[in-house]
Amino acid sequence: MNILVTNDDGIDSPGLFAVKQALESCGRVAVIAPDQNRSAIGRGITIGQSLNVREVTFPDGGSGFSVDGTPVDCVRLAALGFLDWRPDIVVSGINLGPNLGDDITYSGTVAAAFEGIMLGLPAIAVSIERPENWRLQEGEFHFVTVAAFTARMAEKLRENGLPGTILLNVNAPNLPAGEVRGAEVTRLGKRIYRDQLVEEPGEGDGHRRYHIYGDDPSYHVEEGTDFHALNLKKISVTPIHFALTNLAGMETVRDWNLDELVPQP
Repeated sequence: MNILVTNDDGIDSPGLFAVKQALESCGRVAVIAPDQNRSAIGRGITIGQSLNVREVTFPDGGSGFSVDGTPVDCVRLAALGFLDWRPDIVVSGINLGPNLGDDITYSGTVAAAFEGIMLGLPAIAVSIERPENWRLQEGEFHFVTVAAFTARMAEKLRENGLPGTILLNVNAPNLPAGEVRGAEVTRLGKRIYRDQLVEEPGEGDGHRRYHIYGDDPSYHVEEGTDFHALNLKKISVTPIHFALTNLAGMETVRDWNLDELVPQP
């Protein structure tokens, strides 16, 4: 199996290194990832300028490539011929923090997996909960269980495939090996954001400064969701596709007699 590994936390992320090592038991692995943190960039791409690519060496002596672009750029590089071979699967992660519910619309991790399925490649996005004191750079990420789980999921994808263009969004509790209480298929839950617009002191240059994001969000408590699975100390696996058209909405808008809205000479 030819596997492309990427992420949005950057080429130096320990989560990227952990999943790379786990996937090497499944086949040939290439790593192409952003040269710096690109979290919450979504499906952004680089246009109007060239991409700089640099080979890097990992702690185990293996190598990969850093790109001064986005996670989607990294996937497109691989699919369009940067590698000597075309990937059979895209694995994005392990992201340092969960991507649950509505969060996936912002996530660069999930965006890279989306690009895989847009190009006809099976894809897995993988994330892990943060340690309690992650903002203070304290606490440890326990990658072992979810990295091994991801490698086995990749094997399952190769053996069984998926119907249509579907990616698997995997979220794991941050627990040592042996403390994860299984895995379950889930649906996306509903996030409750607590963002506030806070004006910050200016610097006397005539500009106004605002802080919006940062407060820890909550979520609706519902059984069967990705949030609920993590709360039960389980790995959540959510199949996601890219069908955005709302069919009921089409019927409603048809009733508006759109031809009558077109200006006539």
